[in-house]
Amino acid sequence: MRRRLGSAIVTLLWLAGCSATFDFAAPPTEEQLYASLYPYFAEFCAVSQIRKKPGFGIDTSGGPGGHSVLYLNGVCRDRSAGYPTIVLCDDGSVASHGVGLSVNAHFQNANWVATDGPDFFFHGDLGRGEKLTRAAYVRTQARAEEMGLLDGIVFHPEVFDDMPAGADRRDFMYEVSIATDYAIAFGRDRYCARVPVTRAQMAKIVAYLNGVNAIYKDGSKEFVWNVLQNNCTHLAHNALAAAGFWNDWETDQFILFAAFDFPVPKNEFVNAMRRGNDLDLTDIHAIYRDRAARDSLIENDRLPAEPGVLAEAVPVVQDNDIYDTKLNLIFYDQPLLGPYERRFRAIFGEPRYTDVEANLRYFSALYRRIEAQRQPLDARQDRNDTSLATFYARFYDHIEQDAAQVTARLAVLHSDPAVSQYRPQ
Repeated sequence: MRRRLGSAIVTLLWLAGCSATFDFAAPPTEEQLYASLYPYFAEFCAVSQIRKKPGFGIDTSGGPGGHSVLYLNGVCRDRSAGYPTIVLCDDGSVASHGVGLSVNAHFQNANWVATDGPDFFFHGDLGRGEKLTRAAYVRTQARAEEMGLLDGIVFHPEVFDDMPAGADRRDFMYEVSIATDYAIAFGRDRYCARVPVTRAQMAKIVAYLNGVNAIYKDGSKEFVWNVLQNNCTHLAHNALAAAGFWNDWETDQFILFAAFDFPVPKNEFVNAMRRGNDLDLTDIHAIYRDRAARDSLIENDRLPAEPGVLAEAVPVVQDNDIYDTKLNLIFYDQPLLGPYERRFRAIFGEPRYTDVEANLRYFSALYRRIEAQRQPLDARQDRNDTSLATFYARFYDHIEQDAAQVTARLAVLHSDPAVSQYRPQ
């Protein structure tokens, strides 16, 4: 009864959302260029619904609420674990290695699985510009099995109710996972927010994610996906929270509360971009009152709004024999008056959200303005608040250090041939 009530509520809420097919052309910043500037980063991606064409394989079509995935640069899959486990990569391979994570309602003994590398995670065994044929679709599944992406994973028994007679269970698992847990672009558009972090912050993300999976590993507790109480975006949101980006999002809330307070993929993309770019750093008191921002500055020497939080919009593979390419991804928003659609369009209408150099120049100007407006602490009538005094000093030290880093990165963009070669001409 509880699940039926939750499903009815969320259906009404989805219907109140704004639906739109892919309509933005914002190619990603070249990966090698970005990684040379920001070796460690978390990339949150809101991905569209999936609609499979009839006549080939299992129908994995889904609704317009879509899905979310998380890519972590500088993190590697621990293949020796025999179960989804991740570790920080060796320092020497950080810029060229990463891992993609996905949550799936099919999983019984894990919350998430991991895929090696951005290319296979997003594009499968398909070259850039190559047509997605049935042969490429089958080849990618075979490659995923060779990589052991589902090693140690048990699916809920009911997932196999639709398995064709005589089919191999392992093959079936990889087929119902493709374009959701790996090879995302085969069947989904995506909108991604890249969030740079330090190695220490990434270590916290890794520890959090491994801890989430650990409670299901031995099978004593089963993972139960729930759109309102524990969905794919809860995990991605809370991974960023572990790094101090924002406050965590409670899972397993009472169903009626959760119905009005649950993370939605496309909303979360907008929230991440605004948190990373539009937090008002000129208001030090507001930053101090923001618990996540205050704690992150003290513990990580980082603020949620930092240079390098960039958006990208990448459509599903267009030359596609397997999946439809006209796909929806909705907001959870107030019809007509809701702010998310407006904010979403603003992100792709202003270069500082999508272009690495424009972003750096924006923060350079912002830091100059913050420093120019700085006032002595005793002029702010807060000299008796020792915690604020400590924060005040740390804040301006951080702004000074960040400003120097921005200047250095801008210089690298224009002077280092190893970096400049990746810049769009």
